[in-house]
Amino acid sequence: MEFFTQPEAWISLITLTVLEIVLGIDNIVFISILSGKLPADQQNKGRKLGLFLAMFTRILLLLSLTWIMSLTKPIFNLSGLIGATDKDWVEKLAISGHDIILIVGGLFLIYKSTSEIHEKIGFGRDGSKKRVSTPPLGWGGNFRPPY
Repeated sequence: MEFFTQPEAWISLITLTVLEIVLGIDNIVFISILSGKLPADQQNKGRKLGLFLAMFTRILLLLSLTWIMSLTKPIFNLSGLIGATDKDWVEKLAISGHDIILIVGGLFLIYKSTSEIHEKIGFGRDGSKKRVSTPPLGWGGNFRPPY
């Protein structure tokens, strides 16, 4: 019960709650984009499966959060690549398992969002321009300002 009297514990709980809400909204947007690509009769099934997998994955990640946060021991150091010898730089360039998880997750999000944007604006997987329908009013030059 001592846990509930510490302000740090409450701040951590509030931070985790806000992060869960933001990630939940992000999952809903991501799943709705992906399920929108399915045939109409499979979209509802795809949404339900996506939400279930997102919930299952989130629960597993929350349960493994303590372990992930403990991966602070350096696995390798980048200071040798750039020739850094200063003690502060050597410490800052040490890469741990926690850092690798953050880097891989960030790179995946950048790749996935970029590929979705390219597909949405009409570029194929090979980079060629696909023919797309006329953009909404105001984007394709069809809109004339009143002045």
